[in-house]
Amino acid sequence: MLIYGLGRSGRGVARFLGREGRQAEWHDARPGAEDEALMGELGFVRGDVDGVYDTVVAAPGVPIDHPDLLALQERGAEVIGEVVLAARARPALPMVGVTGTAGKGGTTVLIAHLLRGQGVGAREGGNIDPPLLDVVDDAEVAVVELSSFQLERVPGLRLPVAVITNLGVDHLDRHRTVEAYHAAKLNITAGQTGKDVLVVPAGLNVPTRARVRPFTPEHLSLADGREVLPAAELPEGLHPANAAAAFLAAEALLSRLGRPVDVPALADSLRAAQPVAGRFETVARIGNVRFVDDSIATRTLAVQAALERSVPPVAWLVGGRDKGADLAPLREAARGRVARVIAFGEDGEALARGLDLPYEVVQGETGEATLRAAAAAGLAALGGPGGWGTVLLAPVGTSFDSFRDYRERGLTFARVARELVDTARPEVGA
Repeated sequence: MLIYGLGRSGRGVARFLGREGRQAEWHDARPGAEDEALMGELGFVRGDVDGVYDTVVAAPGVPIDHPDLLALQERGAEVIGEVVLAARARPALPMVGVTGTAGKGGTTVLIAHLLRGQGVGAREGGNIDPPLLDVVDDAEVAVVELSSFQLERVPGLRLPVAVITNLGVDHLDRHRTVEAYHAAKLNITAGQTGKDVLVVPAGLNVPTRARVRPFTPEHLSLADGREVLPAAELPEGLHPANAAAAFLAAEALLSRLGRPVDVPALADSLRAAQPVAGRFETVARIGNVRFVDDSIATRTLAVQAALERSVPPVAWLVGGRDKGADLAPLREAARGRVARVIAFGEDGEALARGLDLPYEVVQGETGEATLRAAAAAGLAALGGPGGWGTVLLAPVGTSFDSFRDYRERGLTFARVARELVDTARPEVGA
């Protein structure tokens, strides 16, 4: 076996194989010192990409048509990802798979939370932390967030319950066409049969052999129509579409396990649910102004949802590195809601011009200084500490111009927003 790529997923694969006492070799074009140390501790040696292997477990970030992978396949290797390795190693472990252009992370975490409230030992993993293979031995049920990259290499995967939150446009730099991107997403149901369940948005027609359970954000209900919770009681920061999908997925999994649904406990679990850190999370407040971190919102659908959920007027922080997002739906979602765009980072001004909204540009010597200036400009645009509305970081652009990833950008925004609020509080009390 060859582990190809030692990112977060590859390290999870290596740790799992080490616990299993299985041998493997590894390859990474730019291994870090910590990666090499881990491989040494596990007794795994560097592999030869010109060699012959039975199985190659490739990291999600490695394109499916990478020349090394194609050559390895020609020499007889089967190329899979961590999800298939987990499914084959733990065939008795039920898995709920969740994918979509937006909302898949929040829905994954919520399904696991709801199942735990029903007495099921559910653990989440996959495309979100931790890697799937880090949780398979502690889980009664694994709830797995699946990206389109992961779903490119899932031969033979059969999920008793699968969820598609939505299908939009993303990752065309990898998949090249919308059709190829959607085809990768639909691999989540390719192995399902008539005994399995697929949860999808109402009106989305998906080719599948599974039993389809449609959801709408207006109805937080089970499959038989029983309301679990009125939408008005949904906790702040949780999207109703995620909740609606999560109810149906949890119900389907419980049915698969032969367990009844405790509806009052399901409602209590939802009331106690917390939004995923960095995903439409209120990180600071001052008076009637709140600062919302949705740093992960770089996909058009995710940004659109953030704008629609924000209390207007909105000071919208837009910037980072443009990855070719479709701005037309965002112009429509922002109409009548956005007071001002605060443009920051490498492509912020270009994105703001494309949105055709009033904007100002802020920059600092570092990424942190830039976000501090953006948060301050957003607060000022809403009338200062005595104003009203939402300072929203839903940046459209990726974080790679100034930050390691969206998490670091979000944590930085949260910190500077809280510092800004602490500084401005004496003014509010004056």
